Amino acid sequence: MVVKMKTPTIPITEIEQSAFCQTDDELKAKSLEEEFDAGVRWQKLPVSYMRMSPEELDDRITEARAKLGSRVVILGHHYQRDEIIKFADYRGDSFKLSLLAASMKDSEFILFCGVHFMAETADILSAPHQKVVLPNLTAGCSMADMARIDDVLDCWDDLRDVLGEDHGVTPITYMNSTAAIKALCGRNDGIVCTSSNAAATFKWAYEKGERVLFIPDQHLGRNTGVKMGIDLEEMIVWNPFKPLGGNTEDEIRNARLILWQGHCSVHTRFTVDQIEQAREKFPKVQVLAHPECTMEVVQAADYNGSTEFIKNFVSEAAPGSVIAVGTEISMIKRLAAENPDKTVFCLDSVVCPCSTMYRIHPAYLSWVLDGLNEGVVVNQISVDEETAEQSRVALDRMLTVESPTRTQAKAKSPSLHQA
Repeated sequence: MVVKMKTPTIPITEIEQSAFCQTDDELKAKSLEEEFDAGVRWQKLPVSYMRMSPEELDDRITEARAKLGSRVVILGHHYQRDEIIKFADYRGDSFKLSLLAASMKDSEFILFCGVHFMAETADILSAPHQKVVLPNLTAGCSMADMARIDDVLDCWDDLRDVLGEDHGVTPITYMNSTAAIKALCGRNDGIVCTSSNAAATFKWAYEKGERVLFIPDQHLGRNTGVKMGIDLEEMIVWNPFKPLGGNTEDEIRNARLILWQGHCSVHTRFTVDQIEQAREKFPKVQVLAHPECTMEVVQAADYNGSTEFIKNFVSEAAPGSVIAVGTEISMIKRLAAENPDKTVFCLDSVVCPCSTMYRIHPAYLSWVLDGLNEGVVVNQISVDEETAEQSRVALDRMLTVESPTRTQAKAKSPSLHQA
C-alpha cells in the first residue's frame, strides 16, 4: 500500500468565520464599502454599488425585481440577513429551496441567496432552460470546503485497499457538500441526506451494507449514529491529511461508521456551559440544538433538529415560552421578531452570523438583478452534465427514503426531528 502524505490545510472559509462576530444587540445594515472592512474575501463589483446606502439599495432592488416579474424567482436561505430575506419569494433550508426551484419551470432565472453548494444543487435539479445565479461567488461553505473531492477519492481508494473490492461501505454525503461529492455517492451506490432524514438514510445504508462513510460533517454523522444505536467504539474519524485517515487497518476493519473530519463553523461554537447558563437564568427554558452541534451539546439539549424543525418548533410553542437556540444568529433573531409573545434567544452571547451566508449583501443582489434586466447573466452556477447526472442519482435515492415523521422527542430519543 502506498502511504500518502499530505500537508494539512484549513479552508479560507473556516479562517474567515469570525469576521462578522460582534456583541451588539443587532447586526446593523451597512453599505458594502463599510462591510469590506471586515477583511474577508469579497467578489469585486462596481464601486457605485458598494457606496449605496441600505435605503438606496432597497429602492433599486425593488424596481429591478418588478421589471423582471415572473422571469426570476429569488430564494433565501434561513441564515440570510433580513435585508435579503425581505426580497425572497421563498425561504427555507437548502434542499427545500432547491426542490422549489425545480418545480418552478416558468422562471427563467433562479437567484439563490445562499452558498455555493446550494446553487449547485438547484442547478442539478432545475430545468435545462433555467439559469441559477449566486449573487456573490465568495459565498462558500467551510464545511463543504473541508471535503475536497481528491481527498475523498483517496479515502475511497484506501478503504478498498484495506477492506477489498467488496468492502461493504456505503457513502452518505450531507447536503452541505459539493456536487462532485454527491456524484461520487451516486456512482458508488450511495445517497445524499439532510439533517432531517439522516437517520432514515443510515437505516437504508445499513440494510444493504455493514459500513457507512459519512461526509463531511462528523458531528451530524456521530449524532445520527448514536441515535441509531451504534456504539462510539464502532466509529472512527477520517483525517484526510494522515495516512489511512489517522487509523490503523484493524480500526478500519472494525468500524461500522467512518466519519469525515469536517464540521460547521457556526454550530461548533455552542457548548454545554452555555446550556447550563441558560437554564440557570431561565429555569423553564427549552433548549433547541441543531444536529451539527457536538454530541455533548445535542445530548444536553431538550430537542434537536433541522432549521425547518427549529422554525416550526418556535412558531408552534405556547405563548410565554422561553426558548434558547443553538443555530445561526440571523435565523434566531428573525424567529424572535416573528414570535414577540415568546422569549427566543441564542445560546451564544457573541453574535456570529455564518460569514459566507452573510456575504450575500444587498449590493450583490442589486447588481445581478440589474444585469438580468440588461440581458447580462453574471455569476451563473453550472454543473457539468456528467457530475449533475451522478448527483441526481444520489439525490433521487434520498427522495425514495422515507423521512421520519415530525415529532418532538427528547434529544436522547432514537430518532431525528423532521420538519
